[in-house]
Amino acid sequence: MAERGGEAAGGERPREEERATMSAKEKQITSEELRLHNSRSDLWISIQGKVYDVTDWVKDHPGGDIPLLHLAGQDVTDAFIAFHPGSAWAQLDRFLIGRLTDYQVSDISRDYRNLAVDFSKSGLFERKEHVTLYTLACIVVFFSVAVWGVLRSGSALVHLLSGGLIGVVWTLSGWMGHDSGHYRVMPTRGLNRLTQILAGNCLAGVSIAWWKRNHNAHHIACNSLDFDPDVQHMPIFAVSSKQFESLKSYFYDRKMNFDAVARLLVSHQHWTFYPVMCLARINLFAQSVIVLAQKNAPNRKQELLGILLFWVWYPLLVSRLPNWGERLMFILSSFAVTGIQHVQFCLNHFSSSVYLGAPVANDWFEKQTMGTLNITCSPWMDWFHGGLQFQVEHHLFPRLPRCNLRRISPLVRELCKKHRLPYSTTSFWGANVKIVSTLRAAALQARDLAKPVPRNLVWEAVNTHG
Repeated sequence: MAERGGEAAGGERPREEERATMSAKEKQITSEELRLHNSRSDLWISIQGKVYDVTDWVKDHPGGDIPLLHLAGQDVTDAFIAFHPGSAWAQLDRFLIGRLTDYQVSDISRDYRNLAVDFSKSGLFERKEHVTLYTLACIVVFFSVAVWGVLRSGSALVHLLSGGLIGVVWTLSGWMGHDSGHYRVMPTRGLNRLTQILAGNCLAGVSIAWWKRNHNAHHIACNSLDFDPDVQHMPIFAVSSKQFESLKSYFYDRKMNFDAVARLLVSHQHWTFYPVMCLARINLFAQSVIVLAQKNAPNRKQELLGILLFWVWYPLLVSRLPNWGERLMFILSSFAVTGIQHVQFCLNHFSSSVYLGAPVANDWFEKQTMGTLNITCSPWMDWFHGGLQFQVEHHLFPRLPRCNLRRISPLVRELCKKHRLPYSTTSFWGANVKIVSTLRAAALQARDLAKPVPRNLVWEAVNTHG
């Protein structure tokens, strides 16, 4: 009897704690109160009308701290749906602290969420076909041929082509790194991580940790001049005259000064764009080193080991060439070929609408469509673009394997049409024309030494981008 009494007494406490927890979860919270909790030390978010305190989760969030910090104090349902698989929903209850009293869903968000549910039920998020297998096979073949060309041939032309093949390998590894950062391209998480390190760090010399942090910030704050690192290229490039105001970069935590040097460089950016893209790999190398120099970098030892392996095999391969002329030719060939991919990264956003300020979660669909440009191409050319040709679809559904983007394109186009939102698309050539026009417009404004802003409202309406 004593034991039974003890069990009964012991059972009361869990029930009391459960009631207390349930009471806390039913706490009524207004959107105004939610907005007050928007700092790293006090961070609340809302998902489908439920409020979560994720203050202690920021440092452990797999997607990094930036997405949570940028969207703190807001309803983030659409962004959560975009970036998280179904299994993530089961983890939310431990952070639950209450419910929004004034939760509302716009017609656009409702349609977007329904579309995401339909894709999930159809298995599109899981259907990856054999893209990864084909990509890995191509990487192995091209890398092997390039090494053979350097070690076994004495022809300068073969050496030049071998350098180009290394550029192709870097390009393919870039698509692989991009895909594996958004969704699991391999059967297990461990294999997915191994693929990232091999394709990104070891083969291409680019830190996956850097890429994930940079790319997640880009997706969350698509085309925000002060929050999106992908449009922050001062003093080399400026995509809008608004950047002449020396804005602060909230990603790099520094001021992007528009000084005499920046003015000189930006004034000629429509001429220097393609030459710079041919050498853009250098910036990726530098950014990787900067990130991994920080002791709190994610998986730092793995990342450093991968980068170290790259800086062993690539210089060693170059050193096997017969003279410095061919070595320089080999390096430039590698950089120039992969420079095409760097141009592709810019085509989708440089000429699209930009804006100032932090991202706002309740216009997720609108911001993603307005800030992106699709590239039209035949299905047989999809390999060339690596999924970036369907940039609107990719930004709305980043977890969707690229082999399914063409399939959902008509549905996304119809949704944009229904809500009178832009669904911008042009050819590869047209996209290049648009980006040069954008850069030229900003360059002409930068050349006005006395007043580097649009001259009048008509000029502003015709040439501004955002």
